[in-house]
Amino acid sequence: MTAKEVTKKVFNNDNLFVLDVRNEDDFSNWKIEGKNFEYLNVPYFDLLDGVEPILDKIPADKELLVVCAKEGSSVMVADMLEEAGREASYLQGGMKAWSEHLEPVKVGDLKDGGEMYQFVRIGKGCLSYMVISNGEAAIVDATRMTDVFTDFAAEKDAVIKHIFDTHLHADHISGGRKIAEKTGASYWLPPKDAEEVTFDYNRLEDGNGVMIGSTKITIQAVYSPGHTIGSTSFVVDDQYLLSGDILFIDSIGRPDLAGKAGDWAGDLRETLYKRYKELSSQLIVMPAHFMIIDELNEDGSVSEKLGTLFAKNHGLNIEDEGEFRKLVSENLPPQPNAYQEIRETNMGKISPDEEKQREMEIGPNRCAVR
Repeated sequence: MTAKEVTKKVFNNDNLFVLDVRNEDDFSNWKIEGKNFEYLNVPYFDLLDGVEPILDKIPADKELLVVCAKEGSSVMVADMLEEAGREASYLQGGMKAWSEHLEPVKVGDLKDGGEMYQFVRIGKGCLSYMVISNGEAAIVDATRMTDVFTDFAAEKDAVIKHIFDTHLHADHISGGRKIAEKTGASYWLPPKDAEEVTFDYNRLEDGNGVMIGSTKITIQAVYSPGHTIGSTSFVVDDQYLLSGDILFIDSIGRPDLAGKAGDWAGDLRETLYKRYKELSSQLIVMPAHFMIIDELNEDGSVSEKLGTLFAKNHGLNIEDEGEFRKLVSENLPPQPNAYQEIRETNMGKISPDEEKQREMEIGPNRCAVR
C-alpha cells in the first residue's frame, strides 16, 4: 500500500488496523495517524519466531497494514501473516515514504481567475501552498521534495515565478532555493531571518506586493514576528491568510526555537492579539503546519476563518499577558529533531546529502504550543 493510498484513507476517515513493528520508542514518538485507525505496536525482533502470539490481537474483519521504518521488516511480517491465513498489506517505503508524501488539495478559486492549492505533508504535518494565475505560479513554504511542486506546475501549464518562505524553518528543510535555482524564479525571504544566509535572495518585507499572472491576484506580505524574528504572513487575493508558523487551527506558534522565548513571547502576542486583530475576520487562515489529525477538514485540507479561530483557539483567548508568556515559554514539547542542523541547511551553511536530510527530518513537527 502506497503512502498516497494511506493518505486517502486518512482523508476519507476509513477504518484501518496498523501493526507497527518499529521499536516502542519510535512508535510512541511518531506514527501514522487517522481518526478511525487502530494500532498494535510489536517490535519486529519479537516476531522473528512467528506471528502466532499476536494473531488474537489483530481483528480479522479489518484491513491490516504492517508498518516499519524503511519497508523490509514489514514485508517479512506481512508474509508471515499471509502464511497464517490473514490478509495483510505493508507500507511501501515504510515511514520514510510516509514522512515524504505530499498530497495536493485544491482549496479554492481566486476572484479574478486562478486557483489556490495546499500541499499536505501528511506524515510530517507540514503544509505548503501554490497560487496559480494566468499561467504563472507562486509557491509558499516548499518542502525539499521539490519535484512534487515543479511537476504539479507543469501539469497545470504554469511557470513558477516566485517562491516564498514565511520564515527560516527549523523543523524541515526548505526546497525554496532549489526550486528557484532550477526554474529561475525569484526566492523571497524575510531579511531579519536571513542575516546569516550564504546566498542571494529577495527581501520580503512588510507591505511587499507581488503580482501573480496578469490578473489582480496579489500576495501581500504582513510582518508577523513571534515564532521567529522575521516571520512574515501573506494575504492572498484578500481571501486567504497564510500564517506560517504563527497561528495554527488548534494551537499557536512556539517562540523558543532560537533560544529566545522570553524575548519573542511579546512579539508573538503582539502579532496574534494586535496585528491579526486588524485583519478581516473573514480571511481563511492557512498555516504552515498542523499538529493533530483532528485539524483536517473533510477534504483533507487544513484551514479555518480567522474570526472562528479568535472565538475558539485557546491561544488567542488568554487575557492575562503573564499567563500567555507562561504558556509559550514553559512545558513546551521537545525541540524538533536536528533543528539546528536544519536551520544551518536552510541558511546554506551546510549541504548534507539526501539520506542525511531525510534523517534530520524524521519525526513529527513540533512548532506549536497547545
